Amino acid sequence: AACSVISVDLTPRVRPLEEETVEGRGDAKIVIVELAGVLSDAESAPILSVGNPPTRVPLLVRLREELMKASDDSKVRAIVLRINSPGGTVTASDIIYRELMLFREKARVPIIAALMDVAASGGYYAALAADSIVAHPTTITGSIGTIMLTVNAQGLMDKLGLAAITVKSGEHKDMGSPFRALTPEERQMFQSVIDDLHGQFVKLVAERRQLPRPTAARLADGRIYTAQQALHLKLIDAIGYLPDVLAQARKAAGVEEARIVVYKRPREYRATYYAKAETGGSAVEAALAPLATLGMSGPRFLYLWWP
Repeated sequence: AACSVISVDLTPRVRPLEEETVEGRGDAKIVIVELAGVLSDAESAPILSVGNPPTRVPLLVRLREELMKASDDSKVRAIVLRINSPGGTVTASDIIYRELMLFREKARVPIIAALMDVAASGGYYAALAADSIVAHPTTITGSIGTIMLTVNAQGLMDKLGLAAITVKSGEHKDMGSPFRALTPEERQMFQSVIDDLHGQFVKLVAERRQLPRPTAARLADGRIYTAQQALHLKLIDAIGYLPDVLAQARKAAGVEEARIVVYKRPREYRATYYAKAETGGSAVEAALAPLATLGMSGPRFLYLWWP
């Protein structure tokens, strides 16, 4: 007798985004796009999981998916970019900025950035793509600067009686390795990279906020700012709540009424404009996310506020 094997794929599938109106009326639409958590191009895998972990869409993938959906809809008249992020990798921050700028060029609709709890470093970098930046009264922003994080485990290795054997093609091929300390020359090499990436951030702040380069450089010493301080320093345009941002978006779009729209996966809860996009995970995972995202692959160059 013949036997047959039936294979059933139980891997969760990622469904296309669906549009949901959370309030308002009319033909015109204002889409809320969210940037939350550590900005990275890596897939957000759960740190704590029982059984098969849920499928999660990487932040950059979801952002581009939302922007493409919005750009294909002629009824979308404005984007509200809601940011609650301490920043992340230099590359992810820059890609997000570029994607937003490309969207503006293609769709020709205004982007209003709404800074929430924290919009610092790479989170602020992304906000620079907006036509206007509005901070919540209690927002923490700023932290304009670049940092490199790595681990030196040489002391621990020595205590354990372990040694790493490295065969390399050049003297500096393993610079930044966790198995040995940096030499003064290598530290200077890393510092030169940090300085170049920092200069790119400062240049963008000066251009987008229309500040003299020396002023932007003076503000970019890594310190954080309250909303009131940021407004005084011309890093943001206004202080207000999310309904104020939506009113500004309607004004910028030239419409008196509009539907407030979010994009969501099936069974994802987005009943109001305060509901978050899918991020998944518990509070513990959220607290450990920087370690999981940034600490497992050697030195990383970051636009990140991580006190």
